[in-house]
Amino acid sequence: MTVALGLLIAYLAGSFPTAYLLGKAKGVDLGRVGSGNYGATNVFRNLGRGPASLALVVDVAKGFLPVEFLPRWLTPSGIGPGTFAVLLAVAAVLGHVYSVFLKFRGGKGVGTAAGAFLALSPWALLLAAAAWGIVLAWRRIVSLASLVGALVLLAAVVVLHAREWPVTWPLVALTAFLCAFVFWTHRENIGRLARGEEKPIVERGGRA
Repeated sequence: MTVALGLLIAYLAGSFPTAYLLGKAKGVDLGRVGSGNYGATNVFRNLGRGPASLALVVDVAKGFLPVEFLPRWLTPSGIGPGTFAVLLAVAAVLGHVYSVFLKFRGGKGVGTAAGAFLALSPWALLLAAAAWGIVLAWRRIVSLASLVGALVLLAAVVVLHAREWPVTWPLVALTAFLCAFVFWTHRENIGRLARGEEKPIVERGGRA
């Protein structure tokens, strides 16, 4: 029961419709413009830098807060706190991608996953964020940066936590799952990248 309660809380936290509410405040339905995605990138393209920054901060918090604090407040029997935290991370990311408040639509989960790893493995996240930033600055393509960041995160978790194996197998399994999940949610972007049709990020008003 405790595990189910924690997962429900994490899922609802992840489901918080940040981008939708920011768009509604500006009179824009983000589900009908740009990529139709309720994520920070589509906010950036259609609402600008300020709302996108706020969306990203909240999306990160949606992953960080449940993973960081729920294992301290809830003590499920039969499952370790590390494994519980991993399950909470999965629930939060799934909430962001399949939000109950948006008829099970949402963003692509990268920001919320980053928040979860800020709690689970901050050094691995730092390396992945550095790779993400370098690729974004080089190519100005968010999807490509996200894919590279996911791969670097997986490699970093495996290397940084190798000495703690098998204790950290839930974390490694989570990272592999989320890496695959990021590739799945970006499958259309991957097709456009392969065809050379993926567009670089451009802020509302035409600034790259």
